[in-house]
Amino acid sequence: FLTEEATVEQQRSELRWIIDPLDGTTNFLHGLPCFAVSVGLEARGELQIGIVYEVNRDECFFAWKGGGAFLNGDPIRVSDTSRLEDAVLATGFPYHDFQRVDPYFRALRELVERTRGIRRFGAAAVDLAYVACGRFDGFFEYSLNPWDVAGGALLVQEAGGKVFDFSGGPDFLHGQEILAANPHLAPALLAVLQKSFRPV
Repeated sequence: FLTEEATVEQQRSELRWIIDPLDGTTNFLHGLPCFAVSVGLEARGELQIGIVYEVNRDECFFAWKGGGAFLNGDPIRVSDTSRLEDAVLATGFPYHDFQRVDPYFRALRELVERTRGIRRFGAAAVDLAYVACGRFDGFFEYSLNPWDVAGGALLVQEAGGKVFDFSGGPDFLHGQEILAANPHLAPALLAVLQKSFRPV
């Protein structure tokens, strides 16, 4: 098991559950209604199961590798938005790692100017679930832990979306950065992040 709340001993194994019993803790503590339970199963470095339960909406998102993604039992797909100008994105602000905040804000400024809007809900698992069902067209954030994204990343993939780290690689689970989007927008969003985060 690997958990944020350290409810059980963390250990390395070929088969590992990655759990956040309360994603959006600050929201919960302040009476804001966006928080969720996030569960992922990792086998030999690849996600096999993803579950996000958004408590206040009684919405259970789930997926398994090769089996599709679902919301309360109904199949879901990412959006088909193809232009950045029409896209609604989600992001999150760093709360302890400020060494990369300047490139983050460069990317944020460009995307604020080029998209229909950007939302910040404060729960990465919910953001990813909303990308999977088409409510958001994309999501990006850095300074994340595996339990923040393990439940939601597979949802996006099984719903037809793309998930990368900021280099365009597959290390979004342990690399502390993630971009998730529908396949039409993913290349353009990745280009913005790569331009903003490249060494200067």
